[in-house]
Amino acid sequence: MLSEVFWVAFITTMSGCLIKVISMAYKSKCKEVECCCMKIVRDVALEEKENEFEITHRQIPNSESKENNTI
Repeated sequence: MLSEVFWVAFITTMSGCLIKVISMAYKSKCKEVECCCMKIVRDVALEEKENEFEITHRQIPNSESKENNTI
């Protein structure tokens, strides 16, 4: 018979794997993700526009701007 320590470790590991799979599904750029019995449908157009806005409006960190001013 298996001990309680095994079951705690097993349940913890399986929960961690499930959470990781769900987070990977949400981070993917796919509009529709289906895995086993889960189906995730997202509007990725808004996320792409937000990412483009962040990239184009990214500020220079203070250390880099100081270095550019001293040269």
